[in-house]
Amino acid sequence: MTDNASLPAGRPLVRLNALIAGRPALLRGGAALLLGFAGYGALQASTQVAQAAGLTPAAAAQAQRMQAMEHKVERMQARVATIRTAAQQHATRIEQRQALLTAALTGQGDARRLALATLAVDPQATRVAADTIRPFLKVERRQVALAQVAEQHLLDRYAATAQQLRQRGIAPGRVAKAGAAMGGPLVEANSTEARADLAADQQFRSLFMTWKKLDRLEQGVIAIPSVQPVQKLQFTSNFGIRSDPFRGTAAMHAGVDIPGPSGTPIYATADGVVSHAGRQGGYGNMVEINHGKGIATRYGHLSKIIVADNTRVKRGQLIALMGSTGRSTGPHLHYEVRIDGHAVNPVPFLTTADYLMAAQDRAVGQIPVSTTGPVPQD
Repeated sequence: MTDNASLPAGRPLVRLNALIAGRPALLRGGAALLLGFAGYGALQASTQVAQAAGLTPAAAAQAQRMQAMEHKVERMQARVATIRTAAQQHATRIEQRQALLTAALTGQGDARRLALATLAVDPQATRVAADTIRPFLKVERRQVALAQVAEQHLLDRYAATAQQLRQRGIAPGRVAKAGAAMGGPLVEANSTEARADLAADQQFRSLFMTWKKLDRLEQGVIAIPSVQPVQKLQFTSNFGIRSDPFRGTAAMHAGVDIPGPSGTPIYATADGVVSHAGRQGGYGNMVEINHGKGIATRYGHLSKIIVADNTRVKRGQLIALMGSTGRSTGPHLHYEVRIDGHAVNPVPFLTTADYLMAAQDRAVGQIPVSTTGPVPQD
């Protein structure tokens, strides 16, 4: 055995290494002793805390168990709150989706409210509450299936309405109501807000966008003359070239003549603003209504005008009484439809107006719509 005194005095590190190399058991024993002292210190500290609080070791253990139970209760309460929130979110979403489905069938709804049907709910809360909200999820799956059917219904309606407009020589883009003005602060694509938007339910987003597209078109249809201007519709003179009733020579007739007793009520055939209400040359007493989108209607030979310039009128509203003023041979209504200032044949707007009237305006009194063409000129 090497004597420690024989080691060079100036080399403590060498002495320590030699000591460790020569005594591994001593090292292990020292480590165990050190850990023992540490454990004893922790125990003493815990005991001192319990004693300071006036608790015995048994009471301290009980306090620890109570603290653990409190933490468990807090976690349970948080879970219950999450489940309650998830249930409320899904119940609200069911109502919002139902409102959009109803709007798809009726054509009526508020765009801002219906847009809420496209928003997503918290997926984490949904997973936590999966067992509790299972009935809600079942209803939502049925709504998704209905949304597919409803969207096809909207697409069919849009195609039918657009076809009706084209048959009248009007491009659907002319009357489709413009979307709202756009703007607002920049939202980065990788932001939480953008990700939530992208995660929105795609089926109902598609349904909402299709509904909005149709709604814009049908709102624009209000500008299309699509109810007849009198209760009883018949024709005594067609649109186009005819024999002038005063000269007997060929002349262009810019509208149709609809006969009836003097004083017969005359109705606006579409929403618009009265651009003229008064005397107008050969028209006699005339009302002209600007319907927007470059579309206007004229009502001539009136015995009495009921509306004034620059007043807004609704489709089906009484605007005048039939007469024989101006260049006229007897009581009748001279009715014109003009697009961009040019007279077009009014007959297509009168004989097949049923669909356009039903497309948007359900409040108009059912003024009969002719299903027959004009009779030969008298």
